[in-house]
Amino acid sequence: MALLDRLKNGLSKTRDKIAGGFRSVLPVGKAIDEDLLDALQDTLLMADVGPATVTRLMDVVRSGWRAGRIREAQDITDYIQDHVVSMWPEGDRQIRYADGGPTVILVTGINGSGKTTSVAKLSNYLTGQGKTVILGACDTFRAAAIEQLTEWSNRIGVQIVKHKHGADPGAVAYDACDAAVARNADVLLIDTAGRLHTQEHLMRELGKIQKVVERKIPGAPHEVLLVLDATIGQNAVNQARVFSEHVSVTGIILAKLDGSAKGGIVIGIRDQLDVPVKFVGLGETPDDIAPFDPAQFMEAMFAAE
Repeated sequence: MALLDRLKNGLSKTRDKIAGGFRSVLPVGKAIDEDLLDALQDTLLMADVGPATVTRLMDVVRSGWRAGRIREAQDITDYIQDHVVSMWPEGDRQIRYADGGPTVILVTGINGSGKTTSVAKLSNYLTGQGKTVILGACDTFRAAAIEQLTEWSNRIGVQIVKHKHGADPGAVAYDACDAAVARNADVLLIDTAGRLHTQEHLMRELGKIQKVVERKIPGAPHEVLLVLDATIGQNAVNQARVFSEHVSVTGIILAKLDGSAKGGIVIGIRDQLDVPVKFVGLGETPDDIAPFDPAQFMEAMFAAE
C-alpha cells in the first residue's frame, strides 16, 4: 500500500475531527469574517494542536486575510496546509548518519508509549533501506522489554546485544558499541529503559548510556529519538519538554497514530518544541512505520472521504 493511502487509513480518526470540522466552519463561497475565524480557532483547539500553536496559526491566517492573499473560507484550508508544510525543512527530517563507522541511535520514551515496538519497526525500516543493524537491549529495568526485543530481532533477522534483566544498562551499551564496530554495522539502535521524569535514577541511567556511547564511538549518539504516544495528545508535548531537559532529543517517533484522533499534535510538537517528527507509527506490524512527510501528512489529514 502506498504511503499516502497508509496515512489516510492511519489518520482516519484525526481526519474526522479536523477535516470534518474545517468543512463545517469553512463552507465554499463564504466570505471570511471574525465570526468564521473564531469558529476555525475552536476547531483547531479541539484537534489537540495546542493553544499556543493555534494562536500562531490564527495570526498567520489573519495576516493572509488582511493582505488579500485569502478572501473566502475555502481558501483557508490550503493556506494553513502550506504554512504547516513549510515548518519542516527536509534536512530536519532525515536521519543524521555518521560519516564513518556505525551510526548510533538512542531511542527513549516512557513505558506504554510503544517505544520497544518502535525500535523494532525502525530496525525493520533501516534493514529495508539496505543498512546492517544491531540492536542494543539497554532496557534492563523491565525484563519483558529484553524478551520483546529479542523476539522482534528474530522476526526481523537482525543481531541483538543483551544482558540479563537488572544488568547495568551502561555495560550493555558498551558491549553493543564494541559489537557494532567489530561487525561493521551501519546502525546501532539502542533501546533505553522506559522512564518518567519522576524516576531520577532512570534519567541518570539515560545520561550514563549517552556518555558510554560518546566515549566508544566518535560523534555518538548521532540521533536521540523520543517515542511519543499520539493518543495522549497535548500531554505528549509536556513529555517531550521534560525529556529535552535531560537529553538532547533530535527527533520524534510518533507512535499509535492509527488509534488517535489527535494527529494535530504533530503541528504542536514542531511549533512548541522545535523538534521534528521524523517517523510515524501507523499500525502493529513491522512494516507499519514511515518517515514523516509533512506534505503527504497534511494531504492525508484533509483528504476527501
